Parts: sequence; structure tokens; C-alpha cells
Amino acid sequence: MAESPEKSQSEGTPAADMYPRKILEYMEGFLISKTVFTSCELGVFDVLLDAEHPLSAEKISVAVCASLDGTQRLLDACTGLQLLNRHTDNGEVLYSNTEQASIYLTRSSPLSLYQSIQYSSRTIYLCWHYLTDAIREGRNQYEKAFGVTSEDLFQALYRSDEEMVKFMQLMNSIWNICGKDVVTAFDLSPLKIICDLGGCSGALAKQCTSAYPECSVTIFDLPKVVRTSREHFVTEADQRISFHQGDFFKDPLPEADLYILARILHDWPDERCIELLCRVYKACRPGGAVLLVEALLHEDGSGPLTVQLYSLNMLVQTEGRERTAAQYAALLAAAGFTDTEHRLTGKIYDTVLGKKEA
Repeated sequence: MAESPEKSQSEGTPAADMYPRKILEYMEGFLISKTVFTSCELGVFDVLLDAEHPLSAEKISVAVCASLDGTQRLLDACTGLQLLNRHTDNGEVLYSNTEQASIYLTRSSPLSLYQSIQYSSRTIYLCWHYLTDAIREGRNQYEKAFGVTSEDLFQALYRSDEEMVKFMQLMNSIWNICGKDVVTAFDLSPLKIICDLGGCSGALAKQCTSAYPECSVTIFDLPKVVRTSREHFVTEADQRISFHQGDFFKDPLPEADLYILARILHDWPDERCIELLCRVYKACRPGGAVLLVEALLHEDGSGPLTVQLYSLNMLVQTEGRERTAAQYAALLAAAGFTDTEHRLTGKIYDTVLGKKEA
């Protein structure tokens, strides 16, 4: 006998007594994001770190040049999010950073996500305003979000020097946290000459030279990215890191034992991925390999949720998508690579390794 429509399918709870807790959490998720974005932008966590002791809302409001009422509400929300600790001293309420806030939300921390958060707030968040349009049209929304043509993906991404530096800082913060895991997921020590295609700020190249003392890394990227990386990110102390300027779809690739494509293929549709991988295969030394660093979907597409959301972001921002390990293996096979393996790191990004026969 069919269950009556007013009953829940799972627990038999009358519909009138149900509470849509999960749906409400989803509806209001953006409130949490914007609270974190605003707290970082105002420098709340930096002020508390520099103070080295708990501060009152009044002192924090003065330090960040904000209203006392607004600051008080923001601090309470951050306390609810477990980003701040709340103390009482002689009846006065004081605030201090949690350990995670000090490590990841302050600008001076080596593991800071501050620049990543700024990019999410000022670029990704604006693009997501047009998610409905992206789904209807099946293309990215840079033109609507920023008034720039999106025909050339990286002209849109790097639409100004300031925007390019922001994107490179985003990459830097990500690889400072996840880089070691992805470059050590496989033993890459036999592959001495490495080319990091689209190596951007050089953060992943630095992880390679740290993990493999005998390797050298060439960062291959667009001329203006190379110039900015030299000016802001890679110093003369990084002696085993060099640069090669060019467009990896058009210009000759330097010969290497290993090519790293980190967060590259997810920007492009399958046909462009195969086109690029064929160019990599041709340049790769016999017995060499290519390492893909991407967020991997489960093989049935059922998760992880973070990667499913990233795939929506690829629609809003790029021409690509997130894929499964098997889908990346098929792209590698189409370009000639064999013996493909993948490794999960337990963090945001995973690795897929394809080899070229000796």
C-alpha cells in the first residue's frame, strides 16, 4: 500500500512537522562566505594577530575603521563560525583568533589563504551571480560579470595586471597548502628535468625542488605571467627554477623528462586537452611522463560535492570541467601516454600520471 503523501518517505514524519534544516543551510551558505570574505578584507584577523592579546569590539572597530555596531555583529558571527574565541574579562567581552584563523586567515602567515579568499570574493563570487545564465548558455560569464570578451580565456582571466597578480596569489596560496602532497603522491625522483606548464607563480615548482633536490624545473607560461612571476614570486635564490615564455598551444615546448599540468586541463574541453597533451607527448623524452594535478570526481560522478561545485565553477569561469580519473586517463591515452595511474591525496587536488614508452 502506498504511503500517504503527507508522510516523509524516509522516516514517516508528518510533513507539517518536518523542518527543512539542510535546505535552509544551503540557502544561507553565501552569508557564511561573505562573512569570511569581509572579515579578511577588513583585516580583523590581522589586527588580532598583531595585538597578541584579546581585544574588545571597540578597539577592533577603531583598528579596522568600521562602525562599532557593525563590527560587533561581525565578530559575533565569526565567533559562531568558530573563527574567533570570545572571552570575558571583568564583564568586558574580548575576542581573539582561533588557531586556524591565525594560520590561514592572516596575511602574514606562510599558509595564508587571504589572497585566495580575496579572489573568491572579488572575482569568482561575481561570476556566480550569472550561474543561471551559464547553465542556460553553456558558456562562461566573464563578459557579463566584467564587461570583457571571453573569447580568449586567459585574456579574460588576466584582464589587467592587478587581476593577473590576484590570480597568481591564489595559485600561490593553494600550492603552499596542497603542493607537497601532489608532487610526492608518486615518486618522481627519477625524472630530473621537469617542465611545469602554466606554472604561474612558481609555487609548485618550489615544492618540486624542495621534494626532489636533484631536479630542475622550467616554468612555461605566457610572457606577462613570466615577467610578473620574476618580479613578485621567484627570486634568484631559487637557482633550480628557470623560465620559458610562450603559449603552450602554439609555441614549441622545451624537452623534459616530466611535464606537470596542474589545474590546466580542467580549463579546457576534451578536444583542446588532447591537442595540448599531443604536444606534450611529442616534446617528452622517451621514458618520461606527464603528471596531471586536478580535483577528481568519483567515477560515477556522485561526488565529492566540492568537486561537483568546482565543475560548475569551471562552467561559469572557463571552457572546461572537472573529470574522473578514467576520463583523464582516456585523454592521456588519446595522446599516446600509457600505464596511467592515479593517486588520491586526501586533500583538494589529486594526481594522474601517464608515461611515455622508453
